Order: sequence, then structure tokens, then C-alpha cells
Amino acid sequence: MMKNKQKAQKNILERFYYSTDQVIDKPFNWKQLWRLLTYLKPYSKKLLPLSVIMVLITTGVRLVIPTLIGVYTLDKAIIERDSTMLTTLIITISGLYILSYIANVLRIRWMNMLGQGVIYDLRKHLFSHVQRLSHRFFDQRSAGSILVRIMNDINSLQELFTNGVINLLMDMLLLIGIIVFLFTLSPPLTLAVLVILPLMFFISTSLRKKIRRSWQMVRLKQSKLNSHLNESIQGIRVTQSFTQEKENMAYFDGVNTESFDSWRNATRKSAMFRPLVELTNAVGTAVLIWFGASLIQSDSLTLGEFVTFAFYLGMFWEPISRLGMVYNQLLVGMASSERIFEFLDERPNVGERPNATDLKDINGRIEFENVDFAYDSKRKALDNISLEMKAGETVALVGHTGSGKTTIANLVSRFYDPTGGKVKIDGHDLRDVSLASLRSQISIVLQDTFIFSGTIKENILFGRPDASDEDVLEAAKAVGAHKFIEKLPKVYETEVEERGNILSVGERQLISFTRALLADPRIIILDEATASIDTETEVQIQEALRTLLKGRTAIMIAHRLSTIREADNIFVLDHGRIIEHGNHDELMDQQGEYYHLVKAQFKMLEVI
Repeated sequence: MMKNKQKAQKNILERFYYSTDQVIDKPFNWKQLWRLLTYLKPYSKKLLPLSVIMVLITTGVRLVIPTLIGVYTLDKAIIERDSTMLTTLIITISGLYILSYIANVLRIRWMNMLGQGVIYDLRKHLFSHVQRLSHRFFDQRSAGSILVRIMNDINSLQELFTNGVINLLMDMLLLIGIIVFLFTLSPPLTLAVLVILPLMFFISTSLRKKIRRSWQMVRLKQSKLNSHLNESIQGIRVTQSFTQEKENMAYFDGVNTESFDSWRNATRKSAMFRPLVELTNAVGTAVLIWFGASLIQSDSLTLGEFVTFAFYLGMFWEPISRLGMVYNQLLVGMASSERIFEFLDERPNVGERPNATDLKDINGRIEFENVDFAYDSKRKALDNISLEMKAGETVALVGHTGSGKTTIANLVSRFYDPTGGKVKIDGHDLRDVSLASLRSQISIVLQDTFIFSGTIKENILFGRPDASDEDVLEAAKAVGAHKFIEKLPKVYETEVEERGNILSVGERQLISFTRALLADPRIIILDEATASIDTETEVQIQEALRTLLKGRTAIMIAHRLSTIREADNIFVLDHGRIIEHGNHDELMDQQGEYYHLVKAQFKMLEVI
């Protein structure tokens, strides 16, 4: 029994997490890298050029010093016993080291500033983009998955922008310079020690796809882990109430182990590159000693040139090794950037047309003309709906769960577009108007209200930030919220904590109601807005609504039918169709579906 229970929970969780994220299998390409590097553009006039100059200075110093030590110090100053030249060389080399130190300090400082700036810009861009995406995008992804993209995936690019890009330039310049100096000193010896390079590049290239794939898997497992953490924390009360702590911990242990294994696998594959470079270095050093000694004996190479060659050869493997590390950073960055760009390439399902017009001071007349809508291809949520809501009218939507009530409200706010037909306000097809001008004139109060961290006042001002304290007070008094707010320790400046944890469900609903009314909308949508409010508070709200909703169009969705008795028009829905409409008395006289719903509810109350 327990095993079946755990298996069922595991299957449900796995279907959820795997459906919200998947490995993006796209080939590595320079076009994507270039897209990532475009975020350097704002820094291309100051920080980036200054950092490049410091790189050029550092690279130049490193390339010159071995020649000064080997060729000039050993072959000339020491062998010719020229003390003046030796002193000059010592001072020159010391000065170059000091110059290189200063250039490195400045390069690191400026590149850190540049890297942090790029990460800031990229995170801001991604968050702003996600804010504009449609509801369907959030329907298909968990909050944890989105959080991973904005935080973890962007953080993984930090090292790439802080050190990776500039180190790539520095190491490439250093390698080119070293090869030039090596061939200048001795072409035969250079060819001999570098003969193993083609083999090294062949092996490293074969590792490339495996390493990239492993880092993608790391990001996927991190996303899954983060999603589970997010859901576990938010749903801790449900977990504890059903005593599912052990099952939840067992599942977390599995997810955590998968994340750990993916990291171990990725780092193991990435770690193969450095030993490969060290092996190549060892072979090259052996060739240098063997072949270099024979060249010295045949007077084809001086001792100073041999020492200089050894310096350059030692320097040669260092950037090769660092390039391997940069390449690993690049692979990690590409795995993350693919996931970031997947979000950035998302386009809102509900978008604005190029010639979208602004709705100004609407009256609030709403029309549905033969509207069809489906959240998926399996079942229609609305089936050929046609209705009219007159300006200033209070309309109620009634029906069983899943009948299409909330869908109608979502289409009025244009959170979704109809799959067929038209939704109009004051005769304007909503697809022809700007979203901001539409939604700025609509307020919504949901049953599951959301309270932001901050003060009571800040939450009320969310819908209209420029409102005065008097406006806030008036709105709160109108809905009866002022009574409980004035009893709080700091009144309107009281911190509500995350999701309004210090408030009761009813108090959170009153805050949400106050917020909606303060926005002074032309259309108000109340989706089960009074479901969590006690009867006494509900009476206060109903009294306030008679005044506050005058001149505004109101859409009320309610299972508690006593709250909609005074609605001007009531639409009864069943499986996405309107089966009845009229006011309360008219529908009761018809003795249809609405009549039976009311009777059933009153009968249930009598039993209670």
C-alpha cells in the first residue's frame, strides 16, 4: 500500500517537472555566441577598450621578457661580461614586471565591472520579457523553472563575461605571439615539439559534444530541484496536513541525487581536458630536451636561444590549458544561454498589432460575438458564445465548475484571445487595441488573492501608485477594510510579510478589493471575490458596491448565489454554452437550471 502510494506520488511529480523543462538539443554555433556577446555593446566605448589595452600591455610584456632573459642576458650580457648591459636589462625586466602587475590589476577591476554590468542587463532584460508574456506561458511552466532561468542560468554566465571573454583574447594573442617567437628561434625544433598538437585537438574536439550535453543536463536537473523546492515550501501546509513529509523528503533526496550525479558527470568530462594538455606538455618537454640538445651540440642553437625556447614552450602550454578552461566556461555558458534565449524567443500568445489603438475613457459595453475558446485541443471552454453586457450594468456569471465563467472574464481582460469569434468593448475588437490601455481600465479581484511583501498601504496602492493617503483611506472604508486595518500595530504601514501571512484569508480579500476599487476602473471583475469573506463583511461590501459600481460595468462570478440577487443580468452557463439569462426574478420564474441551483443551495443551507 505504502509503495503504491509513493509510486503514484513519484509519477505525478515526475510528469509535472519533466513537462516544464527539457534538454534543448541545438548544435553549438557562433551565431548564438555572437548574440550573447551583443550584451557587451553598452560597454564598448569605455570598459571594454580599456580592458583590451591592458590585455595588450600584459601580453606584450610577457612575450618580450623571455627574449630579454635568454638571448640578451645569457648570450650577450653574461657571456660578453657586459655589466652595464646586464644592469640595464635587470632594471628593464623589473620595470616590465611592475607594468604588467599594474595592467593586470586594472584589467581585473574593469572586467569585473563589465561582467557585473552585463549580468545586470541580461537579468533585467529577461525579467522584463517574462513580465510581458501571456498567461499560457505560465500555465505550461512552474515558478521554480522560471526562477532557475532568471537566477541560476544567468549567474552561470558571470565567469564567462568577467574573465572568459577577455582571457580568450589574451590567450589567443599570447599563443600567436609565442608561435611567432618559436619559429623565429628555431623552425625545426618548433615543428618537432608541436607535432603532437593535431592529436590533442582531435581528441578534445571529440569531447566537445559530450561535455556540452552534460552541462545542459546539469541545468535541467538544477531546474527540477529548484522547482521541487519552490513547490515544497509553498505547499508545506498541505504536506504536513496529509503527513507526506517522509514521501516528500524521499522524493527530494532522489532529485538532489540526480543533481549531484549530473554535476559529477559534467565535471568529470570537463576535467579530462587539463590532463590532456599536461600530457602534451610532458611529451613536448621531452622532445625539447632530446632534440634541443642535439641542436646545441651541432651549433644550430645557442644556450641562450635554448633557454628562451624553453621559456616560450612553458608559456605555450599555459594558455592552451586556460583555453580549455575557457572552453568549459563557454560550454556551461552556452548550455545556460540556450535556456535563456529559449525564454527570450518566446512571444506572447496575446500580442499587440502594429497599428493597435488606445482605448480612452471607455463606457464599458462588452460584446461576445460567436466566441469559441479552448485551452487545449481536447475540449472547448467556450462554444459559440454570444452575449452583451451593457455599460454600467452588473452582470453575474453562474454555472457549475468548468462551465466557462472564468474563461469569459479572462477574455474580457485579454489574458487570452478567442480561438473563434470576437470580443468587443464599446464596439472595439480587443485584438485591435493596446493591452495597457485596456487593462488600465479593468480591475480584477480573485478568490485566491495575492498579497505582495510590503505594507498594507503599498499593497493597496499597487493598482494606482499615485493615489493620495485620503484616496486609500476612502477606498478602505468603502469596502470595510479600514475596521481591521486601524487595529493593526502600525495601521496602514504594517508589514504583511510574504503573501500576507499575518492576515486572515478574509482580510487579504478585503485588501485586494480595496486595491481594485482604488484603481477607479471602468470594468470590475469579481471572480468568487466574496467566497472567503464572512456574512457580516459581505453585507458591508454589498452595501458599498451599490454606490461604487454605479456607472461601471461589473462582472461577478459566484457560486454563492445570494451575492448576485441584485445583478441586472445573470448568464447561466453549462459546458461552455449559455443556457439561460435574465435577472434573478425572471430566472426563478422560468424554473430552469438557475432555479434548481438556487433551490439546491438553500436546501444545503437548511441542512447545515
